[in-house]
Amino acid sequence: MASITIRNLDDEVKTRLRVRAAEHHRSMEEEARVILREAVGRKPSSRNLAEITRAYFGPDNGVDLELPTRVSGREPPSFD
Repeated sequence: MASITIRNLDDEVKTRLRVRAAEHHRSMEEEARVILREAVGRKPSSRNLAEITRAYFGPDNGVDLELPTRVSGREPPSFD
């Protein structure tokens, strides 16, 4: 097994880690291991941003917006 050292940890973060570890009846070291395991153990979502946005704000969730029609802007400049 590997080990790491975390330097320059804010006192507030250390205190919150100690309290969280006590709430879970674990040592601070074990609590840090659990937190790291959960953080890096997650697989990235296979959904893209549009799918995620639709899941939260789509018509199935009470949000149904009328999108304005797209119009072309001005003609692009010619550099001839």
